[in-house]
Amino acid sequence: MIYYALKMLFGDKARYLGILVGVAFAALLITQQGAIFVGLMERTYSFVADTPQPDLWVVDPDLQHHSDSKPLVGQKLFRVRGVQGVEWATPMFKSFTKMRLPSGERRGCIVVGVDDNTLVGAPQSIDSRNGLDLRKADAVLVDRADIEKKLAVRTPDGGTRPLQIGDVLELNDRRAVVAGTFSINPSFFWDPVIYTTYSRAISYSPQERKQLSFILVKVKPGQDIATVAARIESATGLKAYTESGFKWLTASYILEKTGILVNFGIAVLLGFGVGTAVAGQTFYNFTLDNLRHFGALKALGTPNKTLLAMVLTQALVVGLIGYGLGVGGAAAFGALIGGTSLAFSLPWQLLVITGVAILGISIFAAALSIRKVLYLEPGVVFRG
Repeated sequence: MIYYALKMLFGDKARYLGILVGVAFAALLITQQGAIFVGLMERTYSFVADTPQPDLWVVDPDLQHHSDSKPLVGQKLFRVRGVQGVEWATPMFKSFTKMRLPSGERRGCIVVGVDDNTLVGAPQSIDSRNGLDLRKADAVLVDRADIEKKLAVRTPDGGTRPLQIGDVLELNDRRAVVAGTFSINPSFFWDPVIYTTYSRAISYSPQERKQLSFILVKVKPGQDIATVAARIESATGLKAYTESGFKWLTASYILEKTGILVNFGIAVLLGFGVGTAVAGQTFYNFTLDNLRHFGALKALGTPNKTLLAMVLTQALVVGLIGYGLGVGGAAAFGALIGGTSLAFSLPWQLLVITGVAILGISIFAAALSIRKVLYLEPGVVFRG
């Protein structure tokens, strides 16, 4: 009977394509908008993801996200180092400042300072003349993705050229020499990022009593991270976040303070609603057009549960094919924009969510038609 159910489905090409378009459109919109949303959320905490060395981030307890400026006094670093279970703790500085390009243009930028001795917190992918260039006088590293756009240098003929190793910048009216480039994940925040040593980063910013942005902590092997975090908080009065906790702190702040979630939620619900309406109505009309076939099967003694299985099979097959087409289209869209600045991330969890949504659409479409089939009079097949 399943064979005949599929033959009925594929035999009516117009209805079949109509159902398929509705389901595929829903799967495409849900997956595409969901992937863009996930990509944007990942960008909000990309700075944390690009600093994988520490187990804990120790910050001011009132900090709302990683770009929030609530610095600590330097003595807190030594108190953290004295906590039981801490293998090492290094300082990190992060602040917005003014930058002047070699051709005179002024830009805002984010300066990140990492530990002078260990360089813990520096980007993992660095392109420089040698590995110790960051320790040279006035040396800074710039994002490779920005050297041709945000940090492009204007030439005398009116054109532009990429910022190059050896170019001299001014950070808050102090000299800085480009010693290399690095690659990091795209950020939700648009200002170019510059890395240097901690002591030099402080000199590029206005002098304040509190200038320590983060304390990066590595926990000793065998020690429980949550236990060490609790000890740090008890001893210092600061807040110690794991990597995942710090990521969620930033992402949740963006979700709470902006309309991103609502906007993308509306788009996803729109795709689900349109897909449900189109697929449900078209499948219902398809079932009405094939009532004579179901009536003939009933007249031959086919039980209701078999007819029910036939309808569900038809709906689920269309749902599976539509799901594949929609998800495939979204993945193709992601590949197409892969080399651009647009955000797109397609984790497996999103594919599961889309699958559940399409399953719901398929079941709804089948439910509209099942009643007609179950209460069908076999004699309908003999009517003119």
